[in-house]
Amino acid sequence: MSNLISETILPNGLKIFVISKEEALVLYEQVNEYFKNEIVLHPGDTVFDVGANIGLFSLSVYESCNKNVNIFAFEPIPAIFNVLQANAQRFNLEKIKVFPCGISDESKITQFDYYPNATALSNAFPEDAKQLQNQLKSAIINNIYEAPPRIRRLRWLPKFMRSIILHQEGKKAFQVERVTCKMRTLSDILQEYNIQKVDLLKIDVEKSELDVFLGIKEQDWQKIKQVVVEVHDVDGRVDQMAKILKNNGFSKVILEQEPVFKGSNIFSLYALRQKSE
Repeated sequence: MSNLISETILPNGLKIFVISKEEALVLYEQVNEYFKNEIVLHPGDTVFDVGANIGLFSLSVYESCNKNVNIFAFEPIPAIFNVLQANAQRFNLEKIKVFPCGISDESKITQFDYYPNATALSNAFPEDAKQLQNQLKSAIINNIYEAPPRIRRLRWLPKFMRSIILHQEGKKAFQVERVTCKMRTLSDILQEYNIQKVDLLKIDVEKSELDVFLGIKEQDWQKIKQVVVEVHDVDGRVDQMAKILKNNGFSKVILEQEPVFKGSNIFSLYALRQKSE
């Protein structure tokens, strides 16, 4: 069940490699969600893109920083990593360093469920697939006006028809392959590359976000200046991760939820230090 790499042109004119053109456009629309609540970057900054997928966030950072930025992009699933690597090679492999691994609480080998037709939903929690599918369908139906354009077109249909169509789309999206992935800790990467400052840590790893935090040594937290992370609020995880951020010196921690996810357990945390730090 392999996917061939194809190409598409984004609305900003960039020509990129993709697995799915439709999914790439959805991910492209979400990039700006990371740059809210005073999250900013400047030329010369260092950025960690944890859960890079095919690299749309990394490419956006590369362009917005005038191609002068140091990006470390991590993607554990081989088929997705191949596209990420192709995009980095097309633009600048020296500035966009890519790693065929995920970031976790320890170095290990982990089994992932890979969804070729919805790559951004791939995760290390196969037992939760049905729950995730139902949650996303419910969120989209209830927040149809906030959904991506392709889904938003369904708003003219009766609600029961939307449910039927989204159920069929969900069955297609959740066709699955089991893959083996390598995981490392963020602190291991910081040590290996002698990184003394991370201007932005972006995390989008489908329920593995707490593990990323737990793999950061206490002394390394001070190197991180800004954080934006998608959080699945399971077992009080939002409060737990907000507490970790505050305990490690982040003076401003903001919780938001995208309108399309209203009613779900998916939130975004934004964290910044005092400007003088």
